[in-house]
Amino acid sequence: MTHRPLVTLANSYLEGNVIRVTGTFTDATGVAADPTTVTVRYFIDPGGAVTTLVYVTDAEVVKDSTGVYHVDIAISTPGKWRYGFAGTGAVGSLITNQEAYFVVAPSDLI
Repeated sequence: MTHRPLVTLANSYLEGNVIRVTGTFTDATGVAADPTTVTVRYFIDPGGAVTTLVYVTDAEVVKDSTGVYHVDIAISTPGKWRYGFAGTGAVGSLITNQEAYFVVAPSDLI
């Protein structure tokens, strides 16, 4: 077995874990607000299939409080994962895609 040095970076995880990603929405004054529709997309880059989840339709999208939603993602493949939260409707055009990424490193134990 080859051992790799453990390098800890922000937004870096070992494969085999479940991580929580969160999206937050506010109105024009910065007050937490709920969009009419919350859509979450994630995939491994490059070339991974996109998973699309919608709040209410998909139980994986959880509302934590007004304007705050999360999804738990099982990360089984090493690489760069991208995700985004998009809101439409009630909060208006101020809601744009909130996109970010995290890196998954291979585990020596899996």
